[in-house]
Amino acid sequence: MSLALALGRRGLGNTWPNPAVGAVIVRRDGGAPVVVGRGWTQAGGRPHAEIEALRRAGAAARGATLYVTLEPCSHHGKSPPCADAIVAAGIARVVSALEDPNPEVAGQGHARLRAAGLAVEVGLGAQEARRAHAGHIRRIVDGRPHVTLKLALSADRKAGAAGRRPVAITGEAVRARVHRMRAMNDAILIGIGTALADDPQLTCRLPGMEKFSPVRVVLDAHLRLPVNGALATSANATPVWVVTAPEASPEAARALHDRGVELLHAPAPAGRLDIAAVLRLLAERGITRLMVEGGPMVAAAFVAADLVDAAALFHSSRAIGADGIDAL
Repeated sequence: MSLALALGRRGLGNTWPNPAVGAVIVRRDGGAPVVVGRGWTQAGGRPHAEIEALRRAGAAARGATLYVTLEPCSHHGKSPPCADAIVAAGIARVVSALEDPNPEVAGQGHARLRAAGLAVEVGLGAQEARRAHAGHIRRIVDGRPHVTLKLALSADRKAGAAGRRPVAITGEAVRARVHRMRAMNDAILIGIGTALADDPQLTCRLPGMEKFSPVRVVLDAHLRLPVNGALATSANATPVWVVTAPEASPEAARALHDRGVELLHAPAPAGRLDIAAVLRLLAERGITRLMVEGGPMVAAAFVAADLVDAAALFHSSRAIGADGIDAL
């Protein structure tokens, strides 16, 4: 199961709206156990992990045990049910970490396997699997993505210099870690303040990892995102979604649309976007894991709304000074 969980992590940020599942097929033919098939959910969510593992195992799957990090699906979606493929391959035993909360599955996959005569065990590695599938679970159960708030803090707990002047808080090791985190999330979110002050790219720029860059989301109630900035000019290469108010300028909307930016509309009472509504909107579009990398105002808004599920805090030994911007 540990191997299955490790394999599943390969798909994080790359399989939405489907969960990033891992699967391992093991035979015991009188000696030590032998792994005969490994699989993980492929880019875009298909093929599923179980199908990949069965394909690699071939005839060796007959009579073997399948370890899988989430209940095999039992319904016809864009592909046939994994439970049927497992039965057809002759698997004898299935060890599943979690029941899938998706109402289209919700125990029916395990029931179908048992009805076909397979031994089914549920719960091995459940705690780690809940963490691995936190995005899928949160989207199904609460109708929003799993939210990770990333903050870089100076020694005096500041997040920036006065007047939004550029200042390096962390170093190269943290930057590499953050880029890896970006690749493992479906989307990354900032506010328009950060977009205007930093003109960021928000891509994953580790060697060979550019294609794993997440969707870039900007909260911009009044459509102030520059059409010639780094985000808008790269929207055709890596998606940019701007969440704005319904009454935002049609001219600005048209200009951004012409750049390839996709516009989403959410309620903005008193000119401020409703964070909970924004998250529901993202979940409806398939986002399961969201990394919030905005400035202090966006971070404070998520904390105040109790919509932060995990926080990644990077502490620096460098102090900024009393006139710096507080982290929240």
